[in-house]
Amino acid sequence: MAKKSVIARAAKTPKFSTRKVSRCFRCGRKRGFMRDFGLCRICFREYANDGKIPGIRKSSW
Repeated sequence: MAKKSVIARAAKTPKFSTRKVSRCFRCGRKRGFMRDFGLCRICFREYANDGKIPGIRKSSW
């Protein structure tokens, strides 16, 4: 879980567009971020397993 100060800093508009940091809206993690869902890989997996993301389910073959 990221500190509140780090999350607040990422929410501000940066001086240059390349400095923008995408963070998970749930935990604030910046690495392993999925743009389509706005979640990091860990939170995505938890939400998908709980069935909270429509259209996503665990694959099996």
